[in-house]
Amino acid sequence: MEPLARGAGFEFVDQVKGGVIPYQYIPAVEKGVREVLAHGNVAGYPMQDVRVIVYDGKHHPVDSKEVAFVAAGRKAFLDALAKARPIVLEPIVNVQIVCPDSNMGDITGDLSSRRGQVTGTGNLAAGLMVVSGTVPLSELDGYAGRLKAITQGNGSYSMELSPLRAGAPERSAAACRGAQGASPGRGGLTRAPAVARPPAGPQSP
Repeated sequence: MEPLARGAGFEFVDQVKGGVIPYQYIPAVEKGVREVLAHGNVAGYPMQDVRVIVYDGKHHPVDSKEVAFVAAGRKAFLDALAKARPIVLEPIVNVQIVCPDSNMGDITGDLSSRRGQVTGTGNLAAGLMVVSGTVPLSELDGYAGRLKAITQGNGSYSMELSPLRAGAPERSAAACRGAQGASPGRGGLTRAPAVARPPAGPQSP
């Protein structure tokens, strides 16, 4: 297993030599890998930006079945992920906040408390200002009410989705701890930044 560049998606590479896994079972191995990709191994989020290489395995000339290679591919990938260091990517949004200029300090401070970054400010007519920034989408729960309280109802904001960004390590760890029996929250993706190889290739029972 190898990491790919951000946004590259997924690659499955067949490097099996000598027919140790018959060619007709290679798609079954890939199917098992893709099942793990769909749900990930961190908090149930899908995975992206990873190359998976199958290079070894075993088969039985009589008893091997497709379902066994699906299960073997899934298990080998999970074993490799356990030795890697996957990270959680969280949705980030670009925000523009219009507020009275007297509230700018409170607005920028509130953004910082939400793990946001101010990227610019500008003056508008009638004593208003626009504050631009980026902030994790999960931190904007209840923001409309907070903005109304800060500006006494004289503020507004808009947002658009930005590229995903690696979450803070402690949040990735919290996602792992909360994954047991829990469903994903406001969305995210898992990315595999480390290289790991399964201790053995897919094997049929």
